[in-house]
Amino acid sequence: MTTQQERPTTPAAHDKQAPGMEDLARAVDDAAAKVADLPPEHRDVAEQLRGALDNLNKAALTTIVRALRDDDRGRELLFDIVDDPVVRLALMVHGIIRPDPLTAARQAVVAVEPMIGAHGGGVEVVRVDERVAYVRLSGACDGCSMSEQTLRDTVTEAIVSAVPAIDAVELVEPEPQTPAAFIPLGDITVRASDTGWIDAAAVGEIPRGELVARTLTDPYGASEDIIVVNLEGTLTAFLNVCAHQGLPLDDALIDEREGTLTCPWHALCYDATDGECMSLPGAALEQRPVRVDGDRVWVRLHG
Repeated sequence: MTTQQERPTTPAAHDKQAPGMEDLARAVDDAAAKVADLPPEHRDVAEQLRGALDNLNKAALTTIVRALRDDDRGRELLFDIVDDPVVRLALMVHGIIRPDPLTAARQAVVAVEPMIGAHGGGVEVVRVDERVAYVRLSGACDGCSMSEQTLRDTVTEAIVSAVPAIDAVELVEPEPQTPAAFIPLGDITVRASDTGWIDAAAVGEIPRGELVARTLTDPYGASEDIIVVNLEGTLTAFLNVCAHQGLPLDDALIDEREGTLTCPWHALCYDATDGECMSLPGAALEQRPVRVDGDRVWVRLHG
């Protein structure tokens, strides 16, 4: 008699090679084209079916992500699977992860960079605050009579039309060159009393492998919530806002061995040296310059 252990087996469906990103995208495009060619009454039924399946998939994916995020063991697994391009695309399609407004605005100006470059200039999206994108023009465009016209007619249209979270665009003045955004502890001590530098913490208040969160206010009353990270003796500072949903990073996880900072809310993983998102290409934390003066850590806020 054949036991369960002796019973012949056949390759399981999950052992077959899964289709790649291009194959999946092509299948979706082909199906969408066929639906578009259906008679109106049939197309309506197909759209209803797609909408129902989308809602089902979104609810399921949201439940899975929340369960993984809220469990110490699951969080590590979530870090890994969100790096898979197919998983990441599915989560983005359903709005579970998405590019932040700053990243989206920077992507939007790529289309107009050739035109601005033809005038000998450049354009940079500096930050996004309260549905306003702040843009800096550089090169020949900066200060020329056409700078405001360029901003209003070209850059503004490109950003506002592409990013629903942004309603307006404002021009910011060029700022002088600043020191590097991170320095190793124990490096050259510099004066930190220059305008724009705010005392953030004592060096001893930021142990290796940890971060501190601070609300800093400049002499003019402007405030920013920032975090200062100590990664193997190197300090970096970022705006205390995750690029995903703008949630604070006070309890972010620091991995010195990997050099990463992981958001405690939805497990997006960032390079702790420059803020680049490793889970969602194109997204990034907003970095702030750091310097050490004696035993104090100073951070420069945006002007």
